[in-house]
Amino acid sequence: MGKRSRPRVGALTSHWSTGRRVAFLAAVLAVLLAGAGFAAYVTAGGGQGSAPVAKPSAGSPSARPGTSASVSGPSTGTVSPPPRLSDPLAYGRAAAVMLWSYDTRVTTRDQQLAGMHAWMTAETKYTDWTSIQAQVPDPLLWSRMHDQAQYATATVSRSSFPSAFKQALAEDPAALTEAYIYAVTVTGKQTIAWKDGGGGAEDRSVTLAVQCRPNADCALVAIAPNTAP
Repeated sequence: MGKRSRPRVGALTSHWSTGRRVAFLAAVLAVLLAGAGFAAYVTAGGGQGSAPVAKPSAGSPSARPGTSASVSGPSTGTVSPPPRLSDPLAYGRAAAVMLWSYDTRVTTRDQQLAGMHAWMTAETKYTDWTSIQAQVPDPLLWSRMHDQAQYATATVSRSSFPSAFKQALAEDPAALTEAYIYAVTVTGKQTIAWKDGGGGAEDRSVTLAVQCRPNADCALVAIAPNTAP
């Protein structure tokens, strides 16, 4: 991400406890990102982000860019397993495709949730599972989608760090080095299909919180309630 300057708020917060300083920096990040959910999931994992659920005529997609989801086992159906990546932009792309992908023909709702949960960070202090599971339709709608043999695939065209996130890091790198959570905005396209030749496609975009600690694989933290440019 390039060389970062020393924190400009350091003098203001130097006398605070570590916990208070981290909370303050997280709040600053949240304001700059213009997403209320970021403050919660960076500090305590309490965000309430949500996204439109899939419908029989529009849905939420599949697999790695340009491919279909791979079968990872009976407990997770066709949900792709998390890749071993240390690059937040690459992980964000893979995570977006996973989130936009499903196949109700062969995957149950519980399997979909289990597969998605495998992508989450194990650090419960930061994880916001609520914002992730909100991507999955309720049991009744999932059942109706299954009856229609609905499935979705996805491709990703771009991933980037939102401008406000880059500005926040330039002004205060310490906001990153406590939890190593990156904001990643991903754009792409979701293609859905159902029985009798039905189908459609739509452009998609999402801002994700991705944790990539040094010398460790990345993991998903949360979905922002709004997409940050």
